[in-house]
Formats: sequence, structure tokens, C-alpha cells
Amino acid sequence: MHALVFWLIYPLLWIISILPFKLFYAVSDAVFFLVYHIIGYRKKVVAENLKLVFPEKTEEERFRIRKKFYSHMCDMFLEMIKTLSISEKELRKRFKFVNPEEIIRLQKQDKSIMMMCGHYASYEWMIALQLYGLDVIAYGIYKKIKNPYFDKLVRDIRGRFNGELISTTKATITITKHESENKRAIYAMVADQSPKLLKSKYWADFLNIKAPVFIGSEKLAREFNMAVLYLNVEKVSRGHYVANLVNITDSAAQEPAHQITRTYLDLLEKQIRKKPEYYLWTHKRWKHSHNPIPENSKIID
Repeated sequence: MHALVFWLIYPLLWIISILPFKLFYAVSDAVFFLVYHIIGYRKKVVAENLKLVFPEKTEEERFRIRKKFYSHMCDMFLEMIKTLSISEKELRKRFKFVNPEEIIRLQKQDKSIMMMCGHYASYEWMIALQLYGLDVIAYGIYKKIKNPYFDKLVRDIRGRFNGELISTTKATITITKHESENKRAIYAMVADQSPKLLKSKYWADFLNIKAPVFIGSEKLAREFNMAVLYLNVEKVSRGHYVANLVNITDSAAQEPAHQITRTYLDLLEKQIRKKPEYYLWTHKRWKHSHNPIPENSKIID
């Protein structure tokens, strides 16, 4: 069944990926109309999230943010498909890193790098970092897809530009092995997901709302004394992004406990408040905010 679903859908994905960009974004507009106006995908969740985070805004203001968000979300989903066939030249033109020399500086310190990312702007095209002639492999930590054919497709897409994926279940084992072999690398982790309530040991203010947070990125970075960067991605126009590598620390082990996570959340929050339409509001990020904080949990100030 998995194979049937894959081979029914894959030809369509490939056709979409090779379309010229003008026609490609026309398809995205059509997808937006379907998702937003016909299906209404998670409209209630998005509306509730926006009202929770921006109570000071009017209904009309939140409505405009919601509509812009859905348009961007469809673009980003289609851009993921575009990665099937996009050329190195085109990708580098559309996703620019303004300071790749920050990676080179940290490499000279013989350190691996934890790159903390958010569900903001474009995290799909950050594989463009591998096109800057860096002598280091970048690994993306991802949640494995249930359909093995689509899972392999996603891994193959990332592998086009010398990047690799590691599933969340194997991340700690793999990174530990690499470090024991003195194999330095970049590990990119999207770190703003919501943990399950029973596993919510750490809570923090995020956009002025108490919510459980993951500290896995910080934990691994501190254990192996990695450098930590925040991937600050700005959408400058449709299909064009600029990324800035913001230094959080050169030596994670030297930082106070939870300081890295707090800094990461502050940097992401600053971006969201500036242009909220580029954050992934369909996630139930604050679904536990009304639950009492468990007694054994810690608050990250």
C-alpha cells in the first residue's frame, strides 16, 4: 500500500518540481485556494494560536496574518517539492547565507556545531549551506516518515547537496559515535516543537505564554561542548530568503544551564513578532498551556 501511494503521487510531485517558477507559484496559489478556502486546514488551530499570542491585535489584524500565513505555508510546501530538481545555482540564488565564514571560524576551533532552527520562513532550503564550499557535513535531525518510500525520498533530496538526515530516535547515538571518532559536523535541529505532557520536564515563556520546551539541542551541545548557532532566516520576497548565522556560544559547556535554550527562544520570538505570518501556526504549540505545570518540572527563566 505504501508503494502504491508513493508511485501514484511521485510523478505529480516531479512534474510540479520542474515547472518554471512563474507557473510553479501559480500552482502554489491554487493550492492555497484549496487549503484555505475549500478545506480550511486547521483554521481553528491557527485562529486560536494567533488570538493567544496576539490578544492586543484586532480580529481584522489577526485575519490578515492568518491569510498571509496560509499563502506562505503553501509556498514553503511547494518549495520543498521544488528541491527535487532545483539546480545548485538556482538554490544558492534563492537562499543566501550572508556570513558562512562563521562556520569556518568555528571549524578552526575543532568543534562540532549545533544549529538551532525554528519553524520560521524557510527551513527546507537551508541545505544551501552545503553549496558554500564548507569542509564539513551538515546533518538534519528529523522525524522519520511512516511511509518508507517517502522517507527515502526526503533523505535523497537532502543528499543532493551533500547533506544527510538523522532520525530523532538515532540522533544521540549517532552524534555520540561521531564525537568519539573526532568527526566534526553541523547538526541542524528544529527546536520549537511541543513535547508530550508526560515528558514535559522543562517549561518556559514563549511569546508570553508558559509552555513545555525541548532542551535536547542544548543537552547535546553541552555534553560535547559544541558551538551553538541560531539560523535566522528572513523571507525577503516570494521564493527568496536570506539567512544569518547568529552566534549563541562558542562553548556550550561553559554556559549556565538552560541559557542556550532561553537565548534561542528569545531570538525566535523576536522574528515572529516582527513578521508573524512566516511562523508555522498550524502546530498546536501551546496545547498544554492551560494544564498545571507538573511538580517535578523546571521553569526556564
